[in-house]
Parts: sequence; C-alpha cells; structure tokens
Amino acid sequence: MNPHESVTPVTELGATAEQPTRLSDIRVRKTGPERIKQYVRRLPNKPGVYRMTDEHGTVLYVGKAKDLKKRVTAYTSYDRHPTRLRRMIRATANMEFVVTESEVEALLLEAQLIKRLKPRYNILLRDDKSFPYILVRKDHEAAQVVKHRGAKKIKGDYYGPFASAGAVNRTLDTLQRAFRLRNCSDSIYESRTRPCLQYQIKRCSAPCTGVIPIEEYDTLVEDAEDFLKGRSDSLAKRLQAEMEAASKEMRFEKAGELRDRLRALAKINNSNLGKINPQTFSDGDVIAIHSAGGQSCVQVFFFRAGQNWGNSAHFPRHEKDQNEAEVLEAFIAQFYSDKPIPKSIFVNHDLPHIELVREALSERADRTIEVAKPLRGEKKKLLDTAYRNAQEALGRRMAETKNQAKLLEEVRELFGMEAPPQRIEVYDNSHNQGSHAIGAFIVAGPEGMRKRDYRTFNIKGEDIRNDDFGMMREVLERRFSRLVKDDTLEWPDLVLIDGGKGQLSAVTGVLEELGVLGRITLVAIAKGPDRNAGRETFYMNGRDPFTLPPRNPAMYYLQRLRDEAHRFAIGTHRARRKKNMKSNPLDGIPGVGPGRKRALLAHFGSAKAVKGAAVSQLSSVEGVSQKLAQTIHDYFH
Repeated sequence: MNPHESVTPVTELGATAEQPTRLSDIRVRKTGPERIKQYVRRLPNKPGVYRMTDEHGTVLYVGKAKDLKKRVTAYTSYDRHPTRLRRMIRATANMEFVVTESEVEALLLEAQLIKRLKPRYNILLRDDKSFPYILVRKDHEAAQVVKHRGAKKIKGDYYGPFASAGAVNRTLDTLQRAFRLRNCSDSIYESRTRPCLQYQIKRCSAPCTGVIPIEEYDTLVEDAEDFLKGRSDSLAKRLQAEMEAASKEMRFEKAGELRDRLRALAKINNSNLGKINPQTFSDGDVIAIHSAGGQSCVQVFFFRAGQNWGNSAHFPRHEKDQNEAEVLEAFIAQFYSDKPIPKSIFVNHDLPHIELVREALSERADRTIEVAKPLRGEKKKLLDTAYRNAQEALGRRMAETKNQAKLLEEVRELFGMEAPPQRIEVYDNSHNQGSHAIGAFIVAGPEGMRKRDYRTFNIKGEDIRNDDFGMMREVLERRFSRLVKDDTLEWPDLVLIDGGKGQLSAVTGVLEELGVLGRITLVAIAKGPDRNAGRETFYMNGRDPFTLPPRNPAMYYLQRLRDEAHRFAIGTHRARRKKNMKSNPLDGIPGVGPGRKRALLAHFGSAKAVKGAAVSQLSSVEGVSQKLAQTIHDYFH
C-alpha cells in the first residue's frame, strides 16, 4: 500500500490534507515541553508520523509512532532525555502530524520524509545516490546494451542495481566479448554501410550491415540475458555442446567463435568478483556496519542472479550516542525507500524492530522479503567480508575527516565564525561576451566536496549578461529567495564570492533586502596582482581587506574551493555553448519533431534550403500539411 494513502494530517488549527496549515501561519508563543503539551491534548491513540520544527520553520526531527499520543507525551518529560534530545525539545516551536492506517505505513512515510527534509536530529543517509543498471533496449530491431541511470522510461529490460559504474562497465565488457552485442547509438547504426572497428576486434557481430541476420542476433541477445539472469552454467553447457557439434561438422570458424564466447564467460566467473559469488542464495544484499569515533560506515554488497554486482560504502549522519543497530535500521528504511528490494537482506546486527522492517519492506516490494542476521556458513562469511570493508573505508574517511576538520577550524578562526562551517557555498559566473551566461555554485563541508549539491543558473536578465555584478546579484537573489521559501533546504554557514569589493557590495544588498544577511558569513575572494594564486585578497563587511601567507593551509583550501567553483562554472558554460553550436535551425519550429526534420532535410538537403523554400514547396514534403508548411514558413519569415 502506498504510505501516502489513507492519511490525515493533524495540525494545531485542525487542517486537512486538502487544506494544509502553513507553519508560518501558526503563531508561536512557546517552545519546548510546554509547547509540546499543547499538541498532546488533541492527538489520537493511533499510529502515524510527526514532525518537530523550530521557530524558523526548520524541521528538527521526523519520527514514527505506534501510538502518537503516547510517543509525543514522552517528550514532555524533559529531564528523562539525554542532552542531545533536550536540545531538540527546547528548540521545538511547532509540530505536524500524519495519522496512518498502520505502523508499517508510518515507517515507510517516515523514511520518505527523512530523505526529503533531512532533519538535523535524525539518522540521515546523506550520500544516497541512484545506482546504475544495464539496459537491454527493446525499442529497435537490433537490441542495444547500454549503461543506464535514472528513471526507467525506455522500453527494454533492466538488470541491476550495480554498485558502481565500474561494475557495470566490467559486465558490459564481458557481454561484448562473449555475445558481441552492439552498443552504438541508433543514428550510427542506421548510417553504417560497412562494419566498424568493433566488429574487426570481435566485440560486435555487425547487425547494422547484415553480417549477422537479425534472427541470429536476437539469439545472442537472449543468451546475454540468460547470463544476466544467472543462468550462466546452463548457458555454458549449451555453448560447449554447440562448439563440439560445430567442430565435428568441420565448421571450425563457428566452433572458434563459440570457444571465444566460452572463454569470455569463464573469465568473469574466475575473476575476483566471481570468487565470492554466493552459492546459497541468488538475489540479496549483504549489509554490514562498523562504527568508531562517533562515525559509521555501512557497506552494501549487491548480489543479483547469483553474481556479485559490486559494493558501495555509505556514511550516515547520526549522533555519537546512537548505537550501530539503531543506525543500521534507519539506514535500511531510507536506503530502500526508492530502490528495488532484493529477496533477501543479510545484516550483521539484530535490528531493534526487525519484524516491523521486514513487514514494511515486504509491503513495499509486494512480496515476502527476508531480513536476517546469519550466524554461520557462507552468508556469515560474506558479512565478515562486508564488515572488513566497512572498517577499512571508515578508517580512510576518519583520516580524511581529521584533516578536513582542522582546515574548517582554521577557516572559522580566519573569518571570525562561531563554529566551523558545515556547509560552504562558493559562487562564480561564466559567459562569453554576454552569450551563454550562467551562474553556478559548488558546495563543500566536513566530508569534502558535495558534488550532488552543485547547481547552475541560466542568467535571465538580458541587460546584465555582460555585467558581473548584475549576474552575481541575480544568482544570489534566486538562490536565497528559494531558501527563504523552502524550509526543507539546507542553509550555508559560509558563502564565498569569486570577486572583490564590488561583488561583495552587490551581494550584500541582495541579502539585506531578503533579510538574511545575519544568518550567514559572507566573504569575497579576489585574485592577487596579475591573477597570481597565493596572493588573494579577502573582503568582508565590517573588516579591512586582508591577505594570508602563501603557504597557509587555510589559504590553500580556499583557493581549491574557488578554483573548483571556477572549473564547474566554466565547464558548464562551455558545454552549453557547444550544445548550442550543434543545434539545428529546425529544432525550434512547433510541430516539427525528429521525423519531420529528417524528411525536410532529406528533401531540401540543408536547413538553409528549408528556410528559403516557399509554402507550396514545403507542403510537398511527405508528412508536412499545408498548415504546418505555413507554420514553418512563418517561423523563418
């Protein structure tokens, strides 16, 4: 059942799902236990999800409950809670509630809200990402095998998830060697008149030029899918029999081809990944957690179709006093909230609410899901392997984090901040004499560069595309206007602007108008004389400009941030400019899609000829009506 069905929000003003009450509409009179008590009186003894927010509307915590009234009442006993929760209770100014049909629905909804809202006091899977798949496209006569990431909108069969692009690429390489399937685009396929280099090196069977009939190519595709489905043993036996038969019939070229395919299959089965392929289960994830120094690493090994499809490390955010089992349970709920769930999940801890987790995952997958902690045998050995990987990954991260924490502490001292910055945003612009103007920012924090948070902006103001000050004003106004409106977004502690006193003044004006200047530390970093790195000047409101010694670690760190923002901005600008250079003049005509565009170009030979054609000439093209011909003519004239 969808966790969004049959739910009723309960707020202070008695709002409904159709007319939700905005947090900003509620007049805050108290915070802390007394404020929470005001909600307790109106809560039902039913399962549901609750949200705690501070006076700014920032979500502090999202929780689930079997009994909302009892669970929220516990927060009014302030002295019984540890220091961490006392801080949360003191800051609570408002609460929102969603009543669900069951505790399972509450768990599913809680996981979704935590991932979307990223509350400060929740265990949070920060580095979650979409995993790649192998897609066997079935929307063409000759199926194409490619790597795929994102929404599954293309017709075909999807195999995965794989832990990384590297794991996908290794498997694709095997498929090409063993089954010689094409990976070229449809346009290249259609334009071939003779086999390409991939055919010459025996990595494609060249269905594009008819070297192999489509019927035989379809057989290769079926064999490749058998391999991806874990039927490699039966496939190998069949290929072996076919090879021996071809040899007896003295069809040695065919026998050699089958031999090469068998070797390619054997290579992956004997690879490092193949050595830890499971024998006691087919589809499952092996998940192990290791904690040290208040941090945790969760290693996930993906096994599908009896094959190891790689592993990935995750570092959930949590408080130091939260134990491994609690962190692991929260991780699993969030991790599978938007991913396919395997038949089995093996963990290295007894989860606090394992039956609830098992039921929630089974409901979401619409089939029975096994969640277990193996104590012996192959599954225990796989868990031990995952645990050792978690230990090593956390050790590496802690070493990096220690250096990063030291740098952030120096940044705090340099700019007079109350605490080391947890989120730094660095802004830059790029344009070519006003054309293809974009603004961009990169994000960094204790864990390093946060590339998933990088953003770009198309500059909308036509009159400012050659004005660095105006561009920076527009970007910061759009960015912080959204932060003010959307309380689910994370605010930066430190904002770095690539520029000098002029850029600082422009941005200061924007932030003052929005009333947020006091919420962040704002710094402009200007390049040194002759753009000499190491002699940068820093500008801050209320301070004289200052520089740092060239070998200062904080200076080097800030230079890296500035250079990364510049790289990201100019890279995006160049990609956009390159894309526009390749655009066709016919692309913007209403009603002219890829098919009609091909027909027009085939008929007239070039876009320039289409532009100069009369309406009667245009309407003579197959698929172009009189009305569309007039539209095309009007577009160019």
